[in-house]
Amino acid sequence: MFDRRLFTNFDWTLLALVLLITGFGVINIYSASSSYREIGTPYFLKQIYWTVAGILLCLTVCSIDYHMLEDFAYWLYGAVLILLVLVLVAGKTSMGATRWIHLGFFTVQPSEPMKIVIIMTFARFFSRYPVFQGLTLRDLLYPLALLGAPALLIMKQPDLGTAILVSLIAGTMLLFVGVRWSALATMAAAAIPTIFLGWRFALHDYQKKRIYNFLNPDLDPQGSGYHIIQSKIAVGSGGTFGKGFMHGTQSQLRFLPEQHTDFAFSVFAEEWGFVGCLVMLTLYLFLIFWGLGIAKRCNDRFGSLMAVGVSAMLFWHIVINMGMVIGLFPVVGVPLPFFSYGGTSMVTSMVGVGILLNISMRRFMF
Repeated sequence: MFDRRLFTNFDWTLLALVLLITGFGVINIYSASSSYREIGTPYFLKQIYWTVAGILLCLTVCSIDYHMLEDFAYWLYGAVLILLVLVLVAGKTSMGATRWIHLGFFTVQPSEPMKIVIIMTFARFFSRYPVFQGLTLRDLLYPLALLGAPALLIMKQPDLGTAILVSLIAGTMLLFVGVRWSALATMAAAAIPTIFLGWRFALHDYQKKRIYNFLNPDLDPQGSGYHIIQSKIAVGSGGTFGKGFMHGTQSQLRFLPEQHTDFAFSVFAEEWGFVGCLVMLTLYLFLIFWGLGIAKRCNDRFGSLMAVGVSAMLFWHIVINMGMVIGLFPVVGVPLPFFSYGGTSMVTSMVGVGILLNISMRRFMF
């Protein structure tokens, strides 16, 4: 029978916060795409459709006891890993990247659900793995192998941004579980030659150019450095209160590339200024702390680890995207959760919110 305590304990604050951020995102996409000559459904309307689909999926996820995910975590990990292999074998290539695969009537980007699946997998592993005085290097071998396989496959597509995100999510969960200082020092020492080898043999030329332009955008202001230069102009020109809704010159005159997706926050910063950005940062900060609060109140280790993982996923998306648009990080194509245009990103983020709602609703259960 349906437990009425589930409805009583539904986290309306979390859902309202997500819908508020999403609403700002839709309005911003409307402004960012108003100068486009669109054929068919406008971007802001598509984003509304994806939002509705995401909410329905979110409510579906939170209606199933999250403890069931513990039993299926490894199976889902294996399934998504197979899809990542299939992408490299028979995937759809677009703009030099092979990231999608056709499954009947729809196309899937397996690297996106891997963000959720790696959270479930790590939570499943560490919920049953005793940790007394921190993880040693030997303890880290199996979880790092679980992380390494999808990370390498995603980098092979190539999709450096998503590979970094998956690694950061898993790394945050490892730090939450606890890692010995000796193990951290050893991994830091091992990272130096790994980065060198990755630069020499793994990164593509366009990825190296992004890093060069991050260090000095003026190296190629009309080419690979164009994105970050125009983004910084847009953010800086917003001033304290912004230029007003749909009055941003960088976006309305189409100087800003990818302004409804990766650089959506640049449009917002130009139109609403420092005050508007401060409001958005406050909303996102509240969202992250609310997720960590759910982790703290949870009665079981699996749920706490899941909540930390989802909070980490949202946190790193926010930090990397906002850092990217103001020149603190290289351009790696990471969307801003609930704000940037994109169906896959919206669905993945809403599934994460569904997991948080699920854990919050069942905090009274054991």
